[in-house]
Amino acid sequence: MNTTVQNHWQAVCQASEIGNFLGVRALVEGQQVAIFNVNNDYYALDAIDPFSNAAVLSRGIIGDLKGQLVVASPVYKQHFNLRTGECLEDPSVKLATYAVRNNQGVIELAV
Repeated sequence: MNTTVQNHWQAVCQASEIGNFLGVRALVEGQQVAIFNVNNDYYALDAIDPFSNAAVLSRGIIGDLKGQLVVASPVYKQHFNLRTGECLEDPSVKLATYAVRNNQGVIELAV
């Protein structure tokens, strides 16, 4: 039997609420999610920093490190790849990532 899991899209906020190179935090189906805008490309990953257990990643600094688009945790400064969720300093640590889209000015996450 072939079972396909269907995702649905949940509206989170207006695209205009996320400034360029900034993030916001949202609670999506019980999960803290950080959503980032990088030149109108949107990325979403877990908002909880696994090293400090604080929900601070949405306030991290976005940049490029070793050719990878990353967010730096504001607590201990670990860098997480926005596309994969992998920690550059400790590849054994990986955050969940989420599909995100801009649907006519509304940011939506696949849940």
